This record gives sequence, C-alpha cells and structure tokens, in this order.
Amino acid sequence: MSTAVLPAGICPERLVRQNLDVEYPVVTGLADAAVMIRINNIILENVYALIQQQGYCENPMVEITGYFELKTNERNVLSLTLGNYGFSGGAHGLTLLKGLTFDLQTGYPAELADLFKPGADYVSCLSALVDAQIKARDIPLFNEFTGIRPDQDFYLADKALVLFFQLYEITPYVFGFPIFPISVYELQEIIAENGLLGRMATND
Repeated sequence: MSTAVLPAGICPERLVRQNLDVEYPVVTGLADAAVMIRINNIILENVYALIQQQGYCENPMVEITGYFELKTNERNVLSLTLGNYGFSGGAHGLTLLKGLTFDLQTGYPAELADLFKPGADYVSCLSALVDAQIKARDIPLFNEFTGIRPDQDFYLADKALVLFFQLYEITPYVFGFPIFPISVYELQEIIAENGLLGRMATND
C-alpha cells in the first residue's frame, strides 16, 4: 500500500516598508527541517531579487506591491509564482513574474532542463508547441517567434507544464503575460520519468 504524500503547509507572510507591501509564502510542516529552511530561503531570495529588479533599492519612492499564487502542492512537488508590481510614475507600472518549482524531498528548485531526459531536445519540442498555440490563438507578437529560451520561465499546474513570458518580452503590454500550458501527455516521450514532471504524469 502506498503512503499518501501530504501537501506542504503554506503560511503567507508580509514584508512591509515605506512604499513596499509584499506578501510571500512560507513553507511549513515538512518533516525535514533542513529542506524546509532551504526552500524558504530560496523563496525569500527571489522576493528580494524582484524588489531589486524593480529599482526599489536605488529609489525607495518606487511603490512596490507583491503577491504569490500557489500552482501545485502535491506528489512532493511545490510550484508557485511570485508577482511584483512596481510603479514609479507614468501611464502604468510594471509587473514582474517569477516561477519557482521545488522538489519537496530535497528542497532544491528545478530548472526547465531538469524536467526532461538527459540529451532530450526539449527546447525545439516546446518551441514548436508554443508556436502552434501562438498561431491557433492569434497572439500578437512584436517579432516573429523564434523559440523559447533553454531557461524559459515556467511553473507546473494541473498535469501541465506552463511556460510564460514577461510583459513586453514578445507581446504588447495590453496582452498581459503570454502563458502557454502544455499537457504532460504531449511530452511523455521526453520527460524524465523520475523528475518532477514525471511525477505529475502518473495516475496513481
């Protein structure tokens, strides 16, 4: 009989300073304290990195609001996004989005390449699937789509690998974040069976 894997506990915390209000997740309830500390340290490092990218450290008058969204919390996989909105004047501010996907057994975050078999040409495969969605959904682009980056932003949700691009990266601002969900079943030939995406593809 298999042992059920309980999801991680998630406790929202807030970082509040002048012109700064960022909510971020703190992982709780893991049996391995070292793993839990590692995950929480990485999350907080990325929270501060987004704040720095928005220019708050150079100009504290920049108004920063941060939030997070939980995408997957099962099968020892934790996937989430950190959002950070910065406003320093003008017509509108800018939101940055960071995806983080952790192996709850080790506490280490997964890179996109880690989800696939060694040597698999995942970039070409994913680029073709994204290109097909761009055409099918008639998504407006600045330039012709040439493919994803090997370290493309992503998260895992509902048995899908979700690739996304930043605002202004490939589309006009009004389109929002270009998001491309790809079913794990479209990727079964190249995903690492023992990797995080492989866990999501199982039906047990």
